[in-house]
Amino acid sequence: MNVNEIENYAKLQPLSAPYAKGKVKLPNRVCFQPMEGCDCMENGAPSELTVEKYVKAAKSGAGLVWFEANAVCPEGRTNPRQMMLTRENLPEFKKLLSDMRSIAAKEAGISPVFILQLTHSGRQSITPMIAYRNPVYEERRPACDDMIVTDEYLDTLPAKYAESARLAIEAGFDGVDVKSCHGYLFQELLSSFTREGRYGGSFENRTRLYLDSIRAVKAAVPEDFLITTRLSVSDMVKKPYGFGTDEEGELDMTEPDRLIGILADEGICMLNVTVGNPYHNPHVNRPYRQGGYTPPEEASVGLERFETIERHVKENYPSLTVIGSGLSYYRDDLIGQSERQLREGICDVIGYGRVSLAYPMFYRDSLKGEFSGKKCCLACSKCTLLMRAGQVSGCAVFNEYYRELYKRTCMNK
Repeated sequence: MNVNEIENYAKLQPLSAPYAKGKVKLPNRVCFQPMEGCDCMENGAPSELTVEKYVKAAKSGAGLVWFEANAVCPEGRTNPRQMMLTRENLPEFKKLLSDMRSIAAKEAGISPVFILQLTHSGRQSITPMIAYRNPVYEERRPACDDMIVTDEYLDTLPAKYAESARLAIEAGFDGVDVKSCHGYLFQELLSSFTREGRYGGSFENRTRLYLDSIRAVKAAVPEDFLITTRLSVSDMVKKPYGFGTDEEGELDMTEPDRLIGILADEGICMLNVTVGNPYHNPHVNRPYRQGGYTPPEEASVGLERFETIERHVKENYPSLTVIGSGLSYYRDDLIGQSERQLREGICDVIGYGRVSLAYPMFYRDSLKGEFSGKKCCLACSKCTLLMRAGQVSGCAVFNEYYRELYKRTCMNK
């Protein structure tokens, strides 16, 4: 298709339309978001459960599959079974990627793009490694001064991100995500107003490690390799303990705008938008429908916040491909709301998180006129409760394996 044909097709079938901007080329506008399963082998390699999830993603027809959080070093893992690509387990990743490409071509008729999310879990590591003392976050998980990472340790991380990116190329990925979201190390550094030294205080210091790691990755990969980021544009936590907010805890885009402008200048091609910290305010990044948790705001508030931020980023940073989030909440209206956002120019590509676990074939079913809202995510966060309980994580409503695991380990607690 030429540009005019793609634009005309996009008006009629927004989700199915091919997408091209710069070096980003996707067969459609469907993205499976990174959903951590805590189910890899202890050495970081994919287990049978991991492979099963990603085979489903390959069959789904999604044009963009964003792999889950992959630790760049052992001490940065949030659990003993977090994904971690290494030289030793590279063959297992190569096989998974190769199999996924074959499956996607045979069953969905497309060639998807695969992104690997690179992370250091920081405060949420098995042994917490914190950027500074944050009394808001420490209400739930106490910390001490000894856990504060040194500048000298942080100086070593850009090289680890670069090495992980090189391994990702060998494994067959099309790009990497230098992750800064959800309260993990890079995101926490963005709000390290009270930290002393090279990584705290000023905007330049607080963004230093994030940007240095992006630059290290950029220097380590070929020009056509995609360098992307999933960014919590705002933590929705009161300043000085959150990024992208004012002293009242309201959204403040002053610093996010400055940072996103730098990201675009540094060659970031895709910005995967998220908001909040699921360890503190889970309703912000995962609008909530039912269960034992009562959110302090209506889901509509969070959904509108996502749209406001995504539209703002798309309008102000035209070089970026903007990935939207929060759509799993809609259930019956999942496809309609997705197509509305694309038609209105709120984002370029729709990201699907929880629904990709509950109903991985929703997109292909929609193409056949067989989409069922009853199979969609309930927005109950049982998948997250499994993770918090130290279990492997998946949909505890529609997947029998995880449903039985949830009954055994999470009910009546």
